[in-house]
Amino acid sequence: MEAYHSSPMKTSHLTPADYLIKILTARVYDVAVESPLELAPSLSTRLNNTVLLKREDQQPVHSFKLRGAYNKMAHLTPAQLKKGVICASAGNHAQGVALSAQRLGTRAVIVMPTTTPMLKVDAVRSFGGEVVLFGDSYSDAYTHSVELEKKEGLTFVHPFDDPDVIAGQGTIAMEILRQHQGRLDAVFVAIGGGGLISGVANYIKALRPEIKVIGVQMNDSDAMAQSAAAKKRVTLADVGLFSDGTAVKLVGEETFRVASNLVDDYILVDTDAVCAAIKDVFADTRSIVEPAGALAVAAIKQYVAQHKCKGHTFAAILCGANMNFDRLRFVAERAEVGEEREALFAVSIPEERGSFRRFCELIGDLPNFGGPKTLRNVTEFNYRISDAHKANVFVGLTTAAKGESGKIAAHLSKHRFEALDLTHDELAKEHIRHMVGGHSALAKDERLLRFVFPERPGALLKFLSLMRPGWNISLFHYRNQGADYGRILVGLQVPASENTEFTEFLQTLDFPYVEETANPVFKMFLQE
Repeated sequence: MEAYHSSPMKTSHLTPADYLIKILTARVYDVAVESPLELAPSLSTRLNNTVLLKREDQQPVHSFKLRGAYNKMAHLTPAQLKKGVICASAGNHAQGVALSAQRLGTRAVIVMPTTTPMLKVDAVRSFGGEVVLFGDSYSDAYTHSVELEKKEGLTFVHPFDDPDVIAGQGTIAMEILRQHQGRLDAVFVAIGGGGLISGVANYIKALRPEIKVIGVQMNDSDAMAQSAAAKKRVTLADVGLFSDGTAVKLVGEETFRVASNLVDDYILVDTDAVCAAIKDVFADTRSIVEPAGALAVAAIKQYVAQHKCKGHTFAAILCGANMNFDRLRFVAERAEVGEEREALFAVSIPEERGSFRRFCELIGDLPNFGGPKTLRNVTEFNYRISDAHKANVFVGLTTAAKGESGKIAAHLSKHRFEALDLTHDELAKEHIRHMVGGHSALAKDERLLRFVFPERPGALLKFLSLMRPGWNISLFHYRNQGADYGRILVGLQVPASENTEFTEFLQTLDFPYVEETANPVFKMFLQE
């Protein structure tokens, strides 16, 4: 999280015309590349609008931040460059400053919190930056950087609240208008501190004022949107960490002034929508952007749904791709819910023979609710026997259209399966889905088995149809991971007198399996 403080430097209220000159004369191409403006064919077809992607993820540091940092540093005096520069950052700005310093032959001190992942620390060092780890938060690092700035005579390179930084970022808009000279209805821009949108808005409004400039923020990190509504800068008490590249508590003085005059509108998006947008970008480019890099795409989808527009042309700036690999599991899991291709439910099933199978058959025969008829897949199934009269299961289903989850829940309840729609429940999505289970006094004579089966439509129902009704299912866990093979964990209550018959039954199945009844983990967490 980078809750940037604004620069102490005062500006003389540059006009869009002033910024136009600064952008046209900006020195960014010593290090930055002119990134492509590419059509997103699949997304454009789905939305019935042309979506263009400005590929700032293809910069040498995989982020637009290089442009502003280099332009600022290229305008320093020889005396300033001789002493060196300093910044406080745990993100893309740090890499931009470090690479710029390397190209300009100057010293760069990057103060980062001690909590910064080593991946980012190593990336800065690979460009020759001198990393100073200090404090537990960005605020601690910033305070220390100010002390070092004064002590060593270094020049502070602000991540956004500086006219030269803003002008450097504005070269993105210059490229967009040069690369696409036809109809362009709006450009969607992610906002953290406001440097990127300030540069983009200044250039576009100076040359093509009819093009809308729309700012995009996370709904839990919306400092600029709140400031615009209040007509003064608002400091957020906390910011969400999912989109760390835009997690800014206080926007800049200059960026707020520019945005207040030139930005047409703001759109707030949530985590699920951004995860879905990351998947959309991957589908069209085979590239993975970071959450901040997908904000603009998420906003275009939201804008089209809200305004019901067709035939328009929109540009989204993919502003960064510094994604930690270990976050991909979370993104993949939430993308389907974000696109509303998956609905989640808590369902109560009568604890009686055949009800489990009857529930699965009902799922397989759900109506289309006015949309196209489609075979619904079970994406997740969590169950642990806990009550003698009813079973509570956590289930995920594919959906055919947005807004179906409530209708599905009502349909299930109508057929004696009381259902609670959890599709938009953060606690359920984040935690509860992983916590279903535990010890059960009712799970007597329980055998635990892991199965592998080919992942194809209807495979789960086929698997369940092979389970003999004489052996009660006491535990069931399944999660579709998008692989060729599905994996299921099943608990079955098999009396000792029927063990031979049960073994023979397992041998008749076509699915590979491993018995885990003796596994100590099973005994510790699930067995009474």
